[in-house]
Amino acid sequence: MSEEVTVCVTGATGFIASWLVKLLLHRGYTVKASVRDPSDEKKTAHLLGLEGAAERLQLFKADLLAEGSFDSAMEGCVAVFHTASPVSFSAADPQAEIIDPAVKGTLNVLKSCANSPSVKRVIVTSSVASIFYTGKPVSPDSVADETWFSDPDHCKELKVFKVWYQLSKTLAELAAWNFAKENGIDMVTIHPGFVIGPFFQPTMCSSVSMILNLVNGKKHV
Repeated sequence: MSEEVTVCVTGATGFIASWLVKLLLHRGYTVKASVRDPSDEKKTAHLLGLEGAAERLQLFKADLLAEGSFDSAMEGCVAVFHTASPVSFSAADPQAEIIDPAVKGTLNVLKSCANSPSVKRVIVTSSVASIFYTGKPVSPDSVADETWFSDPDHCKELKVFKVWYQLSKTLAELAAWNFAKENGIDMVTIHPGFVIGPFFQPTMCSSVSMILNLVNGKKHV
């Protein structure tokens, strides 16, 4: 790159985010990465060891449920990759452990983006869960477009293992689009399904764990 460009990646220790940081550094960007605890070397060492990290990677402490905690990470960034969100398929308190961090966390990130005049675009990592559970009949000719959102009531009615995750991603994306439109934010979303591939962070991502359970013949995935 001919000039220094700064971008932000939230939830930087996760699978997708770790690869984003790696590729952005490789392409010459300066990366401001949000993590829960910058001093936790067990979770950040793989990022700090990347080529270019010493010169162009900065770690910032941020809490999804704390409004304003992403402000410093967004300052001076032209783009924000928002990946931070809980990935859990069971919880003692789904509202507090899964839904609130996903929905309120996404809105807190977008509020920080709206407060930073340098931010030109926001890329939100959503999930196929937010567009798959519509309750509509699906055929080989069906095309999922901007009108396809999972129905929150339909999600609640489903008796499957990941109902709260489905609901959290649906509500988070709906809230994100409403906020982006109301505040003039240039936002795009991506909807990955299973995330599988080489990983270099110290913890295994949920998709890999689920596939390994299937390979190993475990009933619950």
